[in-house]
Amino acid sequence: MDAPQSPSFQIPAVCQAGVVVDEGPNFQVRVETVPVPEPGPDDILIRLNVTGICSSDIHMMQNDLGTPKMSSFGVRSPGHEGAGIVVKVGANVTNFKLGDRAGVKPLMDTCGNCDLCWGDSETYCRAGVHTGLMTAGQCSSSREETPLTELPGTYQQYIVSPAKYASPIPDGVPDEIAAPIMCSASTVYCSLVESKLKAGDWAVFPGGGGGVGIQGVQLAKAMGMRPIVVDTGAAKRDLSMEMGAEAFIDFRETSDTSAAAIEVADGVGAHGVFVTAPAAYKTAASFIGNRIGAVIMCIGLAPANTMVVGEDPNTFIFKKLSVKGTLVGSRKDTAAALDFARRGLLKQICEVYPLHRLPKAVDRLRTGQVAGRIVVDFNLTE
Repeated sequence: MDAPQSPSFQIPAVCQAGVVVDEGPNFQVRVETVPVPEPGPDDILIRLNVTGICSSDIHMMQNDLGTPKMSSFGVRSPGHEGAGIVVKVGANVTNFKLGDRAGVKPLMDTCGNCDLCWGDSETYCRAGVHTGLMTAGQCSSSREETPLTELPGTYQQYIVSPAKYASPIPDGVPDEIAAPIMCSASTVYCSLVESKLKAGDWAVFPGGGGGVGIQGVQLAKAMGMRPIVVDTGAAKRDLSMEMGAEAFIDFRETSDTSAAAIEVADGVGAHGVFVTAPAAYKTAASFIGNRIGAVIMCIGLAPANTMVVGEDPNTFIFKKLSVKGTLVGSRKDTAAALDFARRGLLKQICEVYPLHRLPKAVDRLRTGQVAGRIVVDFNLTE
């Protein structure tokens, strides 16, 4: 019997991408034709089928996190939640072959040689390359001469990734589920693990009807925790309850949101509060009630110098309260979250848009109109 032949792909010279215009508070997104980048010997070229749209993208385009601008790295297309197919491999690549499914995460590469990379904190590597903000040209010495504008985030259909940092996507996980897992699910999974909550513990998700929070609800449920969502609107209520929340508290309809959450949580309070909506930081500690040993997990990014998480020091002392922050999920976290999806425990929480509606999708997210997530399918025309 003849051995199966490897697939072959015709790679165009140009592709479509969402690019940022007037970076800053008044940014706009346009769909333009851009060059297809060339992978180096340690890289793969991925033809994305789907990209997620994340609130972090809004921060990057508004440039409100106190980080350098995207444009200072030559990046015009943000995005860090990609799922697609490997269409070209570099000469040194052994862990991917043509036709394999691959995902792109918020972190595109790390140095691999520092104490953070050697431990369990690779996502904090000081030399890390952040997808959709910094150029991957810093990853590979073989691309020192490559124009920076050719190495974008996942709003561009054809993108290069270091092979060692791309995530294999298992069979049975559709791209529209896999793409948000690259950031939102893996990030909140990391936070759930770091919280050390146990099965049966109450987990409150302020802003839990959004993209990160609703993935957290599903994962918390799958891990045996008892999720409570605090958010507003019928769409977010329906989605939250469908995805496993034990209670939904609408902060616009409830006079005392914290008291309502505490009442649900056995009349005592939450074991953990997972803050995905930055506006909720100022009230996060109120959900703890009289629970001893609870934890507040800081997940959602806020514009620089706009939010403070704090309490009377006696509260921390008498209630053994702790506050922890987590950044993004590691490769291990992403693999774990993908496995939850493979087992049917992470379900689709997104609306699917064609590329030409990307600017509209960004505007909806920017104005808080999205329940769950929006993903863009590069293959859709309508």
